[in-house]
Formats: sequence, structure tokens, C-alpha cells
Amino acid sequence: MNRALLVIDVQNEYISGNLPIGFPDPEVSLANIGKAMDAATEAGIPVIAVQQTAPETSPIFARGSHGFALHPVVSNRSHDHLIEKTLPSCFAGTDLAEWLAERDIDTVVIAGYMTQNCDESTARDAAHRGLKVEFLSDATGTLAMSNHAGSLGAEKLHTAVLMVLQSRFASVLTTGEWIDAVEHGTPVPKPDIFASTQAGRDAAAGRG
Repeated sequence: MNRALLVIDVQNEYISGNLPIGFPDPEVSLANIGKAMDAATEAGIPVIAVQQTAPETSPIFARGSHGFALHPVVSNRSHDHLIEKTLPSCFAGTDLAEWLAERDIDTVVIAGYMTQNCDESTARDAAHRGLKVEFLSDATGTLAMSNHAGSLGAEKLHTAVLMVLQSRFASVLTTGEWIDAVEHGTPVPKPDIFASTQAGRDAAAGRG
């Protein structure tokens, strides 16, 4: 297994800007992002920093703004590659796929923001490209949302996305579990949509 760690959009916009992360507590996710980067560097796993960009007139991620800048947790650490993107998936309109292929990387590890947007989009895109995906549940995060379709708190939204990813697209694990897997070869939970739906049916029927 050849891994690369994707540190997605860990920018000031999500901490002190117009999109403040609500769950998990950003102090927790930022600390875990730092731990994951340090563990990856120690293990020789490439670290790819990803930065969302928007026009200077945008209310979020405006190029050159404080919100656009990488958070110090990332900017104060080394990385092997930097990608700027304008769409949710880190693969869309970037050189990520080629960069990974040139290095025979078959597994991407996802940390950063937001769970249901750029993180999930990248995870699904990677799975569709034949890559394995590991998704760090406590080194990612999101915020509450409300629109024409409904309203959902940050914790429920985060948890729902993690469950969907684990059912089909990614191995979802904590940062501590991932570091154990890197350092000791501990198995990671494999996605299994049949097992997930079976367990859901059992729980609904009171058999869980």
C-alpha cells in the first residue's frame, strides 16, 4: 500500500473567517491534522496541501485574503505538493491524478474541510478512479447548514457523511487509529455496503 495524505482546504476561512467549522471542535480537528501530517512525514508518506481559491470579489476564499491563506497548522509544516482548486474534488482541474500515478500511490488519506463538500467529493472521486480511501473522522469537520431542502446540525451532518462513506467509498477511522495502521500495520475498517445495510435493517427491527 502506497499512501498520500491530502490535507484539504485547511484555510483561515474555516477557523476565523466566514465558514467557521462547528463539529468536531476545530481545536480538535486542527490538532489531529497536525498529528496526521507529522506521522505521515515521519513515515515517508507524501503530504499534499490543497487550497480552495476564488476571485478577489468572493465572500469566501478570495485570493489574497486572510481567509484564503492556509492555517498555520499546515503552513508551518512541510508538504510535498501544493494544489489550488476551484471545484470541490481535489481531482477536478488539477494535476493530482497524474501526481499520484507518477508515484504509484494507490491510497489517499483525507483530512481537512468540509466533510460533506470537498472531503466527500474527493473521496468519491478517488474511489471511482480505483484508489483506496482512508478518511480521518476527527481530522475533518463541517458546520450547520440550512436551505430549501432542510436544516441539519454540524454533528448530524458530519456523522451521516461518515456513515455513507464507510458503507461504500472509504475506510473511516480516527487519527489515532490511522497512525496505528501506519506505524504497526493495524487493519483499517473496510467499506461494505451490504454489511452496513444489513446492520441497519437489524437495528430498525430491534435485532441490533
